Amino acid sequence: MTTVTAPPVLVVVQLSGGNDFMNTVVPISNGIYHDSRPTLGVSEEDALPLNNELAWNPVAAPLKSLYDQGNVAIVQGIGYENHNRSHFRGMDIWHTCEPDKIVTEGWLGKTIRELDPSGENVVTGVSFGKGLPRAMVSPGVPVTSVSDLDSFGVMSAIDEKKQKEEALGVFKRMYTPVMGSGVVADYLSNTGTNALVSSEILGTVPGKYTSTVEYADDSISRSLRDVARVHTAGIGTRVFYTQHGGYDTHATQQAVHPKLLQELTRAIMDFFEDLRNHNASEEVVMLVFSEFGRRIKDNGSGTDHGSGGGAFLIGDRVEGGLYGQYPSLELADLANGEDMGFNIDFRGVYSTLLDQWLGLDASPIVNGTYEQISPFKKDY
Repeated sequence: MTTVTAPPVLVVVQLSGGNDFMNTVVPISNGIYHDSRPTLGVSEEDALPLNNELAWNPVAAPLKSLYDQGNVAIVQGIGYENHNRSHFRGMDIWHTCEPDKIVTEGWLGKTIRELDPSGENVVTGVSFGKGLPRAMVSPGVPVTSVSDLDSFGVMSAIDEKKQKEEALGVFKRMYTPVMGSGVVADYLSNTGTNALVSSEILGTVPGKYTSTVEYADDSISRSLRDVARVHTAGIGTRVFYTQHGGYDTHATQQAVHPKLLQELTRAIMDFFEDLRNHNASEEVVMLVFSEFGRRIKDNGSGTDHGSGGGAFLIGDRVEGGLYGQYPSLELADLANGEDMGFNIDFRGVYSTLLDQWLGLDASPIVNGTYEQISPFKKDY
């Protein structure tokens, strides 16, 4: 475990829809890439060099800057055996670490239980966005879901109740079919009680925060600003979760994907600048992931669901660089004959964060033992 002065904090950013990793970290010197992407390929002239073989998408300049500072670990070829291309099931697998069966606990829900076994702090885990991600769910574990931090603790009682009911309603509709009504009902009962306490705590946060960083007015920037506000308030949150949607780029990818990457990477850069300005960055590590990558060949307007992809670990204590091998684009090596394969099991990356960063026993959380990477600096 890496030693930190303040308790280590994990921020998880979910890229919903299946991010095209090939057009994020581009195999720019590979002829197969250019032959496979006649419509959507990033040109060598536009790309931002990473090394002799790889390059950044030109709109990802903020993330490149963090990488050049040594604070971004690129996990190449992340995935799992027999990859599922369904959005819902694929994300469910990443949330629960169970590719072969439906289970009722998310990996971060179990993590929060280990960090706060007695459930004393109802804001140990906080999710920003509508609904509660399954990754954060575990029976008896308090987790707070916030769609609007500015109004969360100060809105009228009627509006506050309505917002919470909407968030819990999304959760109920999503998970009753797979978890059962009894489990969901018990969870919602506990959540309703904890929400009253969490609203009082989080309601004090906006008034404590000042910043010189001007975040953009888009969803991921607002969410990461809220993460920064809660983290710098010092209320004991150890796990944050947020989502950036729209990555299911079957069509119009040439316009949509660069816009998303620009929003995402700018927001991440602003977030870490904000934390550094508050002297609150060294205890934070961010995981950025998506449920799958996209297929090697474009379809003329976009890319379809694939298998292997990539993830990013970001933070002051991250040993920046490339981890794993970029998946081969040779036909004989492709998954399903058309997808990038995987070299690193995502549960190994989770295990790395749990064991080396949060200091927890990873095996019961990820349901097994998986090979880890070594992405943290040793000289802190």
